Amino acid sequence: MNIGKHNFELNGPHPYIMGILNVTPDSFSDGGSYKDMSDVLRRVEEMIGEGAEIIDVGGESTRPGYTVISDEEEIDRTAPVIEAIKERFDITVTLDTYKGAVAEAGLLAGADMINDIWGLKYDKNPGKAAAKAGCGIILMHNRDNTDYSDFIGDVINDLKESVDIAKGFGIPEDKMILDPGVGFGKTREHNLQVIKGIDRIIEETGLPMLLGVSRKSVIGLTLNLPVTEREEGTIALNVLGYNSGCRIFRVHNVKMNRRALDMAEAVACSM
Repeated sequence: MNIGKHNFELNGPHPYIMGILNVTPDSFSDGGSYKDMSDVLRRVEEMIGEGAEIIDVGGESTRPGYTVISDEEEIDRTAPVIEAIKERFDITVTLDTYKGAVAEAGLLAGADMINDIWGLKYDKNPGKAAAKAGCGIILMHNRDNTDYSDFIGDVINDLKESVDIAKGFGIPEDKMILDPGVGFGKTREHNLQVIKGIDRIIEETGLPMLLGVSRKSVIGLTLNLPVTEREEGTIALNVLGYNSGCRIFRVHNVKMNRRALDMAEAVACSM
């Protein structure tokens, strides 16, 4: 799959690291980390040096109980950052947004792909913006409740609905990536089940899979750990996800996950 200028072999053995760049004051793990643009670019340079192949820029926290901000504020936070990253670094940039106006502004600023946590079900217009730009889209599973009759089957059907919405805008399947939505519209047990069921989701949708488990509550609830002590749990889940077929991993700590996933790849490729 081509994302911007770069090719990603998502059917091959290589795991790709997506470094999280939250330019927000209130994200659950790293909110308010950057005082100005120089801090932002320093962090991007650090993540690239540690092995990130994608930078995911987010301007609105989506932690549990988050406050929705205006399109204008989210654009003001993200568009200048995307533009600055693309001017300075040869790196793929995705924009984490579920709002059409924000997606359009981010793509104009140079983003290579939209990462929609609502899978085009909150606002379909990010799909319209992606189609117009000729770029791809990441469709995450999400719900505003935890009511399921057949959990993994329902997740698959929900994701297929998102795929159909994207297709309706003319986005081809070879420009789509799915995300099982760990931490969104799911209980702790659901989150464990969806990670366990990733291979089935990939098999039944036929699309590449991104996994975003970094420092999430399922780790904290399982291990009884605060957000600052969830790296080992993150790595464990990412390696499990790799063995189930995921090939993009959205993380805060690039260095540790890069090393762990490179080790998993070496084992997978051994003769």
